[in-house]
Amino acid sequence: MDALRQAKRPVSALAGPYGHPLHPLLVTVPIGAWTCSLVFDVASHLAGDPAFLAKGSLWLIGIGVAGALAAASAGFLDLLAIAPGTPAFRTALVHMTLNLTVTLAYVAGFGWRMGDDRPGAVGAGPLALSAVALAVLAVSGFLGGRLAYRYGVRVADESVQAEGFAASAAPAHEPPADEPAGGRSTEQEGSP
Repeated sequence: MDALRQAKRPVSALAGPYGHPLHPLLVTVPIGAWTCSLVFDVASHLAGDPAFLAKGSLWLIGIGVAGALAAASAGFLDLLAIAPGTPAFRTALVHMTLNLTVTLAYVAGFGWRMGDDRPGAVGAGPLALSAVALAVLAVSGFLGGRLAYRYGVRVADESVQAEGFAASAAPAHEPPADEPAGGRSTEQEGSP
């Protein structure tokens, strides 16, 4: 099996079935929670009673960390499907490193906030940490998009994708166990 086809196949059922990886679904939890926590942080400086926003932000950070751990588990399984030494593998390592760094920043921010007993708006330090961490998360998300949309990691083969554009409503294709991952290659069909 070649490296591209290998990267399209799940290494475990825990990573999600062929064409439906779990990692992209799971990353929505930390991205959404951490984005909302930053909105709450800023809003805590604008509200008359900022305590509920600061507390809500803390909860959102905790939810994001829990979601990040689940997303990292599925993402690691996807990493195992990528052949080492390839540009896709190097991109995945940077993506993983950035995500783990962001998660550690949010864990540190959570601890920082827990240790701050003063009521009121979120302090400038924790707010800045969240803003920087979210910016780094955006860069990592760009790399995750490159893995899926440029390198095709855990994306169904084009022959399978083409079923969605066929004139008839054919049932979804799950490649048989004896068929190479992702179906027939374009070389077999005579296309360049």
